[in-house]
Amino acid sequence: MVEQSSDVHIEGMDDETLVARRVGGPAVSDIPSRLAEVLADVMGVENVPADAHFFESLGANSLVMAQFCARVRKREDLPSPSMKDIYRYPTIHALAEGLTETPSAPAPTAAVTPPEPVRRASGLSHTLCGTAQLLIFLGYSLVAGFATAGGYEWVASSSGVRDVYLRSLVFGGVGFVALCAFPVVAKWVLVGRWKAGEFPVWGLGYLRFWVVKALLHANPMILFIGNPLYVFYLRALGARIGKGVTILSHSVPVCTDLLTIGSGTVIRKDSFFLGYRAHAGYIQTGRITIGRDVYIGEKTVLDIDTSMGDGAQLGHSSSLHRGQSVPAGEHRHGSPAQTTDIDYVRVAPARCGTARRAWFGLASLLQLFLLYIPLGVGGLYFLFAAVPAVRRRLDPRTALPPGELVTDAVVLSLVLFVGFVVLGLGLLCTLPRLLHLVVPPDRVFPLYGFRYAVHRATARMTNIKFFAWLFGDSSYVVHYLRGIGYDLSHVEQTGSNFGTEMQHENPLLVTVGSGTMVADGLSVINADYSATSFRVSRATIGARNFLGNNIAYPIGGRTGENCLLATKVMVPLDGEVREGVGLLGSPCFEIPRSVERDSRFDKFRSGDALRRSLTAKNRYNLRSMAFMLFVRWLHVLGLTLLGLATVELYGVLGHVVIATYMALTLAVTTLYYVLLERCLTRFRPLRPMLCSIYDPAFWAQERLWKVPDRHLNIYNGTPFKALVWRLTGVRVGRRVFDDGCYMTDRTLAVIGDDCTLNAGSKVQCHSQEDGTFKSDISTLGAGCTLGVGAHVHYGVTMGDGARLAPDSFLMKGEEVPAHARWGGNPAVEMPEAAVLPAGTGRRTPPSVDSAATASVN
Repeated sequence: MVEQSSDVHIEGMDDETLVARRVGGPAVSDIPSRLAEVLADVMGVENVPADAHFFESLGANSLVMAQFCARVRKREDLPSPSMKDIYRYPTIHALAEGLTETPSAPAPTAAVTPPEPVRRASGLSHTLCGTAQLLIFLGYSLVAGFATAGGYEWVASSSGVRDVYLRSLVFGGVGFVALCAFPVVAKWVLVGRWKAGEFPVWGLGYLRFWVVKALLHANPMILFIGNPLYVFYLRALGARIGKGVTILSHSVPVCTDLLTIGSGTVIRKDSFFLGYRAHAGYIQTGRITIGRDVYIGEKTVLDIDTSMGDGAQLGHSSSLHRGQSVPAGEHRHGSPAQTTDIDYVRVAPARCGTARRAWFGLASLLQLFLLYIPLGVGGLYFLFAAVPAVRRRLDPRTALPPGELVTDAVVLSLVLFVGFVVLGLGLLCTLPRLLHLVVPPDRVFPLYGFRYAVHRATARMTNIKFFAWLFGDSSYVVHYLRGIGYDLSHVEQTGSNFGTEMQHENPLLVTVGSGTMVADGLSVINADYSATSFRVSRATIGARNFLGNNIAYPIGGRTGENCLLATKVMVPLDGEVREGVGLLGSPCFEIPRSVERDSRFDKFRSGDALRRSLTAKNRYNLRSMAFMLFVRWLHVLGLTLLGLATVELYGVLGHVVIATYMALTLAVTTLYYVLLERCLTRFRPLRPMLCSIYDPAFWAQERLWKVPDRHLNIYNGTPFKALVWRLTGVRVGRRVFDDGCYMTDRTLAVIGDDCTLNAGSKVQCHSQEDGTFKSDISTLGAGCTLGVGAHVHYGVTMGDGARLAPDSFLMKGEEVPAHARWGGNPAVEMPEAAVLPAGTGRRTPPSVDSAATASVN
């Protein structure tokens, strides 16, 4: 059904009366005064001049203006502004004019669906599903433990190095094939062929879905991402993929039968194309259709029921929302995607045929089976045989005192941990520089050759998260980055030049200007790809910039000096070079570089005050690094102690102790880091802050960010994820479904009952801009949904049943009404169309073809 717009000309009625009727309030002449009244109330002042600039004259900031927008939206007598309107029309007079412009040609508006009811699962189904998931995990661990123990005994019974090599090759090779084949078999047996539809979470159908998803994420084929073997594996799972497809993203598609990719397509890293999404208590599956010769940039999201025609392109930091399509040959960018003329394929093709791809895949398999697997399995056997602490315990006839167990664990864990840190740093500071000589910049090379293998090895080696985690958020990170190859020009030390999460294609081709500060989640895109070729080039970030969270910075980014790049911004590749401005959104638009509120701490950023503050911060950060190394070593010690005890009990209790060790390792790791985090916060919730980065309260916050949390990913999609969140201090409700959300400031997050959190979503209750740190509570009401890759900032309130679309950025201070649908970057109200794309039913489970005619419901 389609509603006609009511903005039509009526004889005898002037434009002011027409607009007043449309907004349901006073005439246009009264709107500026009413807007000024609301802003004055928000800012706590007597009056606001109509021509005063919000940021430059009034000293407002984005948080204040977000509260202003929320207050205005609650009034029926005023038009609703968005944050984008605030930056576009930065005075009351301009805002009133911009919001009340009468459209020249009224267009019909598609009706929208009413708010969907949020499914609230019963406590019984929630508990039964969690119990079944735990039993499946324990059963998998038991089988893996028996297989590991049996294979090791067989290898250990060999005689001579040659026999050890051959038996290691056979056992390791069979194990690798079994681990890769099992998810394929499980998918076809439990599910059959995925079809579009939906089914409730925590039910029997969801349990089968979760088993397949968990097996796909745990299987070793993810090591072959960027390799033709990975494409072949997706075909075995039911995906329809053409020739010459290159997939560089580690986000594994689950509903593979609903995925179609034409030949010659390139999908860059950190892209989501899952074939499903969690929504309002349901798992919805839908088709993703990608044509021939398509290019999909980095940090992108393709929602279900989306398509791209032959030769289409989607730029970095962009998304296609449900129902969107890109016609053949057209280019899109932004979230949600919109038309652009930019060509994102910027490297010439090269000769790369089927034979080259087949040889590369075969060579990778030979290298794996003939080198890595025998070294891994056989090396472990020789290590056990050479280490007295292990060798003695493998003999059931040897009785060892408990004190010796602790001594051996301390020595062995120290050797392993210190060896990793020292040798790892030594290799990172030398080997990439040698490999860089093999792949010179600005030259086009074909994919799937020796240089491509060296390029991928360099990227994997230099993106080890441990060292960025150790040195990040301190003065010492610049020495680490220089060691691995970054060109940091003349460093103006702040003590927080870079965060703890960074990635790149080649560290020796990254230049960052003086005085630039970078928050977490920066990905430097200094390699270009086509379907047949690649090229590495230098990516340069200008001086005196500040980069927020979760930014992909490409080669040729059109930003110069003194820029603020806001969280999740899409860095432009066209137009003039931006300098002295801020950029926000995808596609980006200009905002003020800084605001008056943040300048109050400038006194700490120069002269003697900076030297004193920086010295004190460096001492604190050194203690933080030493403390975190110590607690990491304690964790290694605990696992080593548990491992030696397992080896000692192996001769008494048999194979079951191996499975027990695998389960205990996960439980001990989780509880250990939960306890560590709670101790660092003294078992108290964090308080909202507005302070300088040279305030000791901020240094304590930086220390807290160093507590590892990647192990929590194994709990995704289970009731245990919410339980762990609750243990860490998140105020989380009942029956929350978390498929892979990240929360950086746990005790400042409030998650209501029956919320649905999708993969790659994030609740970030803080922000750092230059030398200022800000944090506040973010609240998600009952039944809220965060889409795939959605980002919620600090000081946000989402009403009950509100939805945030995939890849959206909900700015600080925003208030989303109950049951509203918001989306975009930055997010605004965005109702979905009433008519869903073909093939997506409502409240009907997908039919599934399988040998047992099973269905996923």
